[in-house]
Amino acid sequence: MSQSIEAFSELRGRAERHWSFFRQWLRSPLRTASVVPSSVHLAREMASAMPPGVQRVVELGAGTGAITRGLLERGIRPEHLLVLELSPELHAGLVASFPDSPALCGDARRLPELLRSVPAFADGRCDAVVSSLGFLAMPPGIARDILEAAFSCLPADGVLVQYTYGPTCPVPQALMEAMDLVAERVGYTLRNLPPATVYRIRRR
Repeated sequence: MSQSIEAFSELRGRAERHWSFFRQWLRSPLRTASVVPSSVHLAREMASAMPPGVQRVVELGAGTGAITRGLLERGIRPEHLLVLELSPELHAGLVASFPDSPALCGDARRLPELLRSVPAFADGRCDAVVSSLGFLAMPPGIARDILEAAFSCLPADGVLVQYTYGPTCPVPQALMEAMDLVAERVGYTLRNLPPATVYRIRRR
């Protein structure tokens, strides 16, 4: 009986997360690239794309926490995973779902400042950034501001892991060249709606 109750509770929680994500898409379809959250398969691809030895991780655009779960399953300690979400509604869900991880509601362009507000990231630094942001739909100026903020928190060899539903890296090539960045295709999954490709972006 208890197993049936737990299974029902999990299904209800999953349905609530999907509905919350869909409402967010209705409000801002350009900012939210898909009508459904990322799959567990994409989450595993994203987690696998992080370099070995990574400890402190920042997740941008955490949404309903699909990628967050994959990162925690990969072995990132909860207190060393900072999740950032711009939507207050989705942020509230993240706080409830991941009570042991710092979850902030804010703009990724303010990442250095936001990081310093969290004890585990008080030096304003992290080892890797994992992003679910929709760079394809952003004005170039905003995309550049976010990338500059992210890389200012990373070591010289640090990476930003990003997925896309398109055929190429979602950061425009002109912006990549202007910032002296390079992208490497490191993963792909058909078991996501829609299918997704994972890239590692780093300084040249």
